[in-house]
Amino acid sequence: MPEGGDGLQSRTRNMGVKRDYQGKEKVMDNKTVKDMPRNAYTSIFESFRDELDEHHDRRMRIGKVSRDVTALSKKIIFALQRVRKLNEPLPARIKAEADERLKEIAGHLATIEGDVTGMNRYRYPLYCLEEFVEAISFAHYLQHQTLITYEEAQAALPANIALTPSDYVFGVFDLTGEMMRFATAVTALSGSMPGRDAKEGDRSSGRTILTDMQDVSSTLQIGPPLGGKPGTYAKKLSIMIEQVHKVERVGYGITVRGNERPRGWMPDMNESGGDSYQEDVSMD
Repeated sequence: MPEGGDGLQSRTRNMGVKRDYQGKEKVMDNKTVKDMPRNAYTSIFESFRDELDEHHDRRMRIGKVSRDVTALSKKIIFALQRVRKLNEPLPARIKAEADERLKEIAGHLATIEGDVTGMNRYRYPLYCLEEFVEAISFAHYLQHQTLITYEEAQAALPANIALTPSDYVFGVFDLTGEMMRFATAVTALSGSMPGRDAKEGDRSSGRTILTDMQDVSSTLQIGPPLGGKPGTYAKKLSIMIEQVHKVERVGYGITVRGNERPRGWMPDMNESGGDSYQEDVSMD
């Protein structure tokens, strides 16, 4: 039976009241709550309480921004995967979309600049910056076929936030996955491995995306581990090596059996006993 106006108002007023185990409202007395006794240590513990409250609030703000920036960086990568040529400016529509996402990222990061200064930069890890480095390094590679440097990545970060070496290295790890997807799609459509053609009389100037992936893989394999949880660096390294092997198998297939396969043929990424593709290792 519908409740009258008085009943609805009464329920609204009583929302949030405490109830006993039977669901009945507890009768609250009107006794005045006495102040807790204070001593020489009360103010010390109150400062601890305020500091912990501030810490948890800051962590929640940073976590929310990190998730938003990660999602926007992924959208930039999805747009860049529509590119089909190397060493050329990005198509106007894709560039406009990427620039719009970067503006949104700048707006999000600006809200936490004060929260991640000084030692707080290392107290609150910004895992979203790995995804950001992956996005901007992929855009840089598509246009120049070179690996973005740490200094260029820091300059591209649209906020006054320090980029740590581990942010950069783990972003490069993830970049090889995007290079693998790009190489597979373009090779299937064009029948050849994308890259820079050799100049006349200088065969060494010709580079393919496979050559670039092999160089990045070799460099990261001989370098020292940088940051991350125990085992994460080794896991990402293992995934990167497998991604390089998959592109190598694509190149072998095109070179050896390219004439036997129709245009637009998509290579099997699990040929030659390769393991199924593993998603990027989460740092959360």
